[in-house]
Amino acid sequence: MDKKIIYFFLCCVLVTAQLAAQPIPHELKRFVSSVHFPAIGSEAPSVTYTKISDGDYKITVEWNLKDNIQQDNAEMQVIPAFQPSFHWAPHLTPQDGFVIDQHVFRAPCLIVSGKEKQVTIIPDLDLISNNTSYNWYMDMHAPANVLTIGLGKTAVTDHVLFKKTKGAQFTKGKISAGFYIFTDRVKNNFHNHWRKALSFMWKKWGHPLYQKGEPLPVKNLDQYVKQTYDWAFHNWKNTVWQEFDLNGKKVGAPVFIVNVTQSPNYKGEVDEREFRSIWNQAWFSSLRSASGLYRYAKRTGNEQLRKYALQTKELALQFPQYNGFFPAVIATEMEQVAIDGKKYNRSQGWHTKYFGNSNRNPYTWDARKSPYHILDMSFTANQMLSWYTDLEKDSRLLQYTKRYADALLKVQFSNGFFPGWLSLSDLKPMDHLNASPETAMSVTFLVNLYKLTKDTRYKQSAAKAMEAVINSNMMQGQWEDFETYWSCSRYGSDHLVGKKVERNNIFKQNTLSVYYTAEALLAMYQLTQEKKYLHYGQRVLDELLMVQAVWQPPYMAIRTLGGFGVMNADGEWNDSRQSLFAPLIMQYGKILKNTEYLQRAKTALYASFAMMYTPLNPATMYQWQQRWPFFGKEDYGFMMENYGHGGETDNKGLGIGEFTIYDWGNGAAAEAYNRIVDSYGEEILR
Repeated sequence: MDKKIIYFFLCCVLVTAQLAAQPIPHELKRFVSSVHFPAIGSEAPSVTYTKISDGDYKITVEWNLKDNIQQDNAEMQVIPAFQPSFHWAPHLTPQDGFVIDQHVFRAPCLIVSGKEKQVTIIPDLDLISNNTSYNWYMDMHAPANVLTIGLGKTAVTDHVLFKKTKGAQFTKGKISAGFYIFTDRVKNNFHNHWRKALSFMWKKWGHPLYQKGEPLPVKNLDQYVKQTYDWAFHNWKNTVWQEFDLNGKKVGAPVFIVNVTQSPNYKGEVDEREFRSIWNQAWFSSLRSASGLYRYAKRTGNEQLRKYALQTKELALQFPQYNGFFPAVIATEMEQVAIDGKKYNRSQGWHTKYFGNSNRNPYTWDARKSPYHILDMSFTANQMLSWYTDLEKDSRLLQYTKRYADALLKVQFSNGFFPGWLSLSDLKPMDHLNASPETAMSVTFLVNLYKLTKDTRYKQSAAKAMEAVINSNMMQGQWEDFETYWSCSRYGSDHLVGKKVERNNIFKQNTLSVYYTAEALLAMYQLTQEKKYLHYGQRVLDELLMVQAVWQPPYMAIRTLGGFGVMNADGEWNDSRQSLFAPLIMQYGKILKNTEYLQRAKTALYASFAMMYTPLNPATMYQWQQRWPFFGKEDYGFMMENYGHGGETDNKGLGIGEFTIYDWGNGAAAEAYNRIVDSYGEEILR
């Protein structure tokens, strides 16, 4: 080859390399050693740095392609100028090739910090379109100290992680991508890593949508609540409402779960999804839902609904106690019925009832054999105290909780934690989650019981347990609870419990235990007025808010603002936990006089109804009709607990589920609304 041609070729390569590694602004160099931008085909990008404020920049990257290009990916990489000790990302990427797909871009960012410095990377959400030829994604490689924002094809693996695949197409013309780099000084170990990013994302994307009325087209939530109760206690009553005698008492509650085959409009055979049961535990709390029903019945003068609520309270009180501890589930025996050569799951009726516990645990899928779960008992006991304090002074509720509290104190470890599970046979601690933030739920319960009884044992136990959670779980981001490993997302249950994912320097994390801790810290602050609890509480709340959607992705067919995800290894949007979270976020907003929190609380509450099948939600209703075309007006109020659970969605019903859990769906959302209205008045939601 001619030397001139070789020289020209080398010059082209050098120019391309220079373009791909643009010089960064001087003030960023203390935090970022380099930023690399890829070519697409032979086309190097143009890169623009726009200063937002001191140390904070918007980076815009553009490629002008002369032809269509097939290329597996294009990755922009940021290399911090320090060795981080703290890492945060919204999703796990446990091995090379795994990515954080745009499907989980709720409030997307990557955060790393060291002894004195922090860098935050936020994708420019304004540039993400409904493109089907490639997705946006992120990645965090902690050992290599590389933060990535990429464009390329992805696919779902496990439940639910994402991997890069081949075959991305980049179309002729201008392609734009970009991100923000924020820098910050870290002052101490309790630095709030998330506040700056949260504030920015809410102001830029969340608040404008909030002002436009997102995420619901109808602001009168009472209409959604009425449809919930009409669905459960009228249109679907024969399926949902369960009533029977127990210990000489007439008791009842909505059934744990129903599916589309139980619709009055379904012409086929009923096939029950799970064993027929009623739950009082940390997820599915019939007592929590009943308290909302009681509030609504009292406000509207509906004596029949009040009767249903009281029957559910009575059911909770009839759960037997064994040395103070008690089960979480009452269920019926099931059978398979053969019809025309197919088998269908059916209940044998409440005359076959038995007590058990949640089968979301490390030991067994059989509710009858499942061990006592401290979290479930403390959650239920706290609901009893809330009923006693707010609704009616039924002394049996207080006595029931005191018996449990006295048993609880006896199993507290010397380090302050409470056990995860207790054996059915001897009430001894079992092997999992014995130093878990699930302990925080017991803190809240004991604080509330102390306020009623003034028994200092409860206060002392709560304070000791709170310190354990602060010093261990909060400091490490070790948000492991039962749902983290032993529900539908079981990735890591065989090798990650108690360990970080090395590639990310992050634990597998679940939002429930973050919530329990933020709630417990607020309870401790309200009891003691010690500012440290409020400071820590806001820090934990902000970590929780990193899983709340702050925008409306163009590739999502339902409204998303304010909805919550579940964990950093699952795919849900608009999960029902947002109805549990909304009142707590509002409490923090009121105490801190923080308008952002109040707005976030309201959008979380609105999002709690966003998945309901109803003409009040036209976009969501259309998706339900695409998936289940037999649905009709009798099904108004049916509501799946979340959207996009499997990591995929489209505008033809993909991402829409097939069941309703009243106590973790429409009934739970109605409870949150009724509690907020009783606490603050309807005007706070306007």
